This record gives sequence, structure tokens and C-alpha cells, in this order.
Amino acid sequence: MQWETVIGLEIHAQLATQSKIFSASATTFGAEPNTQASLIDLGMPGTLPVLNAAAVEMAVKFGLAIDAELGRTNIFARKNYFYPDLPKGYQTSQMDDPIVGKGHLDITLEDGSVKRIGITRAHLEEDAGKSLHEDFHGMSGIDLNRAGTPLLEIVSEPDIRSAKEAVAYVKSIHALVRYLGICDGNMAEGSLRCDCNVSVRPKGQEAFGTRAEIKNVNSFRFIEKAINHEIQRQIELIEDGGKVVQETRLYDPNKDETRSMRGKEEANDYRYFPCPDLLPVVLEDSFIEGLRSQLPELPVQKCERFQSQYGLSTYDASVLSASREMADYYEAVVNVCSDAKLAANWVMVELGSLLNKEGLEIDQSPVSAEQLGGMIVRIKDNTISGKIAKMVFEAMAAGEGSADQIIEAKGLKQVTDSGAIEAMLDEVLAANAAQVEQYRASDEAKRGKMFGFFVGQAMKASKGKANPQQVNELLKKKLEG
Repeated sequence: MQWETVIGLEIHAQLATQSKIFSASATTFGAEPNTQASLIDLGMPGTLPVLNAAAVEMAVKFGLAIDAELGRTNIFARKNYFYPDLPKGYQTSQMDDPIVGKGHLDITLEDGSVKRIGITRAHLEEDAGKSLHEDFHGMSGIDLNRAGTPLLEIVSEPDIRSAKEAVAYVKSIHALVRYLGICDGNMAEGSLRCDCNVSVRPKGQEAFGTRAEIKNVNSFRFIEKAINHEIQRQIELIEDGGKVVQETRLYDPNKDETRSMRGKEEANDYRYFPCPDLLPVVLEDSFIEGLRSQLPELPVQKCERFQSQYGLSTYDASVLSASREMADYYEAVVNVCSDAKLAANWVMVELGSLLNKEGLEIDQSPVSAEQLGGMIVRIKDNTISGKIAKMVFEAMAAGEGSADQIIEAKGLKQVTDSGAIEAMLDEVLAANAAQVEQYRASDEAKRGKMFGFFVGQAMKASKGKANPQQVNELLKKKLEG
């Protein structure tokens, strides 16, 4: 039987506020356990929450960026459940009246096609604490530093049909929240994590299959692997005569498998009701328009501009606009060297390879945009060849200074004096007289192969410093002559 996968994602983005959503406690990552939990976060009797206005502003910016309906009156609700890391016995969230309603996000797939993914809603809520198991023998520790941290939960429509589409969507959300400056996107620290709702159905069937939810997956690679494993598990289960049950599962990356965590709850299991301690939030037109005016150029807009302004291909433009930091770096290089295509090649290939090898982000690059731009200027004015440029780039990455300093210190300046190049070529041809005779006696096809030999000998004789274009032109004249 042919199967179709149906996937919906719930992404929890930690908002980049200085304090928590309902208290003045700090949200800094890595503090000692239970040092950032106030009486409000602990749910002590008599304490009252006060809504953090910055969290509301960030949620509205996200809604505007995905062209969503905004909940002009949005209401906080209590989601009741009992767990050790939830000291109040309920989580303050939004249910019937979220701050962000229906919107959409366009994603670019590997084949270059664009697919629109519907977004059902995005609502504000507080995070719970964290249960710690590894340092306690037979017991669990509770760290309540995260309790009350502001989250924006972004819920997609079930429009995703493969694990690769799911990863493309999460990457697009990741880029968007970072462009907006509302979330740092650090998945290793839990700033952005994903719940994956996965089901399968026979191809052609309209009704959805029973879904399983994989909780808290925190890397792009694990999202793809967890979904693919769950798809295979469900298909094999059904084909063996079993039934998929609605449940919450965990992904174990060490074993590359999902395993059952608990039965899946429905909304009525949580006994939602409006929070009596928080007033409805009313968004006025002036407030919304003020935030709209603050929106930066978004990834899709930047990608389109890179194509029209710099003449880049769709692929190159999408790679260079994938993060705000990458786009800013690239444009800074272009501003120095005034060659958009050469800058794109160096940023994507040589710099990209260096960052991957060292495991660095673009904002940790050992070669600054100004340094790289300065080196490209020296390629353009024939001070160095492309081959020598790679040596200069490696030296810059090793902290040996600017391109000009390295070229001077290592004596790497390209030879462009045609007289000097001619003299060097005469020596090369004299040393390879037999090959010269063989070249002149050969047909066009053979000459093409042999010509490369002479070019190699010439560049070797000049230690790579001769201008390759001049070498080619002068060599051809001498051999033909």
C-alpha cells in the first residue's frame, strides 16, 4: 500500500525579554538552579502576575511578519495539570482567544520550489520548570529557573508532507524569529524546540490517520530523524494489523527511536478557564501600526532584493539571506569590494567551508567582512591570483593580519610585468623543447591537453605569482609562433 504522511508542528520560541512574562525574574541561561525564581514564579499565595509588555510586542511583530490575523482582544487562560516542575498546578497560556490567529509562511524546498505552510495560531504562555534526573540517585531534582519564561507557541496547519519539509519549515521559523530579534534561536539551550505531530494515511484518503506527538525535539537533524522513524513505525504497525494510538512520545537520539511517554491529552483534560488574575489584552491600531513600522527587512524580502540588486541566483540569494548575520556579513563584504558575485562565491564556499570545519557561526568568523572584502579587491586589481588568494585567506583566518599585510610580508604580489613573464616562459619552453615540438606537430584535440602541461610548468616556475590570464595569452602566442 502507498502511504502519505501528514505532519503538523508546534514550535516553542523563547522570547528574548530581559525578564519573565509575569514577574521581574531574570531569564539568563545557565544560572545556578532555583536562583531565578521569584515568589510569583513559585505560585505563592497572595502573589499576582503582571504581564510583560515586551512579550506582547514580540508576539505582535511575529503575527505581522506571517501576515496573520491579530487577536484584537486576547485572553489568558489557566491550563491545569499537576507535575513537580509546575509549582502553581497550572500553566498560564492562551486557548480560545490567542494573540496571533491564522497566517502563513512560504518555505523553499531542496528542488527550489516554494510551498506555503498555513499557521493556525501563535499564542503566549509561560514555560514550566525542569526536572533533573542524572545527578540524583533514585530521585529527581527540580530547577524552577525556567518557570515563567515567556514562550510563543507557533502551531502549524497539518500541511507538511515529509520530514525534509518539516525541517525546511522549522529553519524558516528559526530564521524569521532571529530576523525579528524576538528569539535567539539557540536550540541547544532550549530557546527553540519543536513538538512533531505525525500521522500516516493511505494515499488518496481524505481523513487523517491517528497522530502521535513527539515532544521537545531540539535540533534540525533530530527533527528529521525522529519524524522518519515515527513514519516507519506507524506504517509497520498498521501493515502488521495493529492500530496507532494517540499518545505523546519521546525521541531517543542515541537509539534513533521514539518511545511512548504518556497517553495524549485533549484540551478538556486540562480544564481550561480564563485566568482571573489577568485582564484581557486589547491591541489598538496605533500600537499595531507602531510595531509594523519597526519590522526589519524579512528573509523573503531580502532574498528577492539580493537577486534583483546583486544579480544572484535564487539558490545563492536564499543561502546568503538564511540568517540576518549572514546577510549583514555578505553586504559588508560587497560594500568593500563592489563585486557581488565574487563576494558571494567567497562567503559561501571558502568562508562557509572554514566555519563548518571549525564549528563556528558567522558572527564568530575569524575573518572579518572588511578583511575578506579587502582581499577580493586585491584579486580584482590583479595584485594576487585566485590561487594565491586562498593562501592569503588561510593566513587571515590564522590571525596574521589583513590581506595587504600578508601579501607584503610573504612576498605574494602577483607578477603582471609582461616582460618578466615572457622571459620566464622562454626559460620554461627551452627546458621542455621536446614537448614544444610534439605540441606543434599535434592536432587541436591533443594540443588542448598539452597546453595545460605548459601552463602548470609556468605557474610552478613563477611559484604561483604570475598572472594566469597573461600566462595563457603569452604562452599561446609563443607556442603558435
